[in-house]
Amino acid sequence: MNNLGPPDVRDPGEPSPGGGETIALLSESFTAQTVTALRHLLTAQVAATGLTGDVAEDLVLAVHELVTNAVLHGGGSGRLDLFRQADLLICEVTDHGQERAGDLPVHLPATTTPGGRGLWLAHHLTGALTLTRRPDGLTATVTASLPPGPSGGSEATTDRPPFP
Repeated sequence: MNNLGPPDVRDPGEPSPGGGETIALLSESFTAQTVTALRHLLTAQVAATGLTGDVAEDLVLAVHELVTNAVLHGGGSGRLDLFRQADLLICEVTDHGQERAGDLPVHLPATTTPGGRGLWLAHHLTGALTLTRRPDGLTATVTASLPPGPSGGSEATTDRPPFP
């Protein structure tokens, strides 16, 4: 997927990306008061899967941006779900915002514009961002490939997407 293009927008009835058995690793509700604790919990869970280095840091930062967006623009709270499916880590951040998925800006705003970079960062850092509109809000999904080994998948991904 082009890491600078628009995100995929899938129908709520479609399954999450990936294939094979889905293993739940983390499922936590959050508010503005719990964002930092959630980031630490997510960091530990990501490390436990064997994902390390830039890819792990980029995933955690991308999810942190999505969680922050949910708090600021999605009703003040949300839910984070982290899954493992085959050699993928899949993280879904769900909120109760009223914006339509197609109306959300995923482009890099002008340097004179304050804010507005969260979705772009999430998309850029992971190379994959899917926005799913539901009747009661929005789910933003990002993924990362797991490294080979006992806790990881079959293929390593260690390169950070290039910044333009």
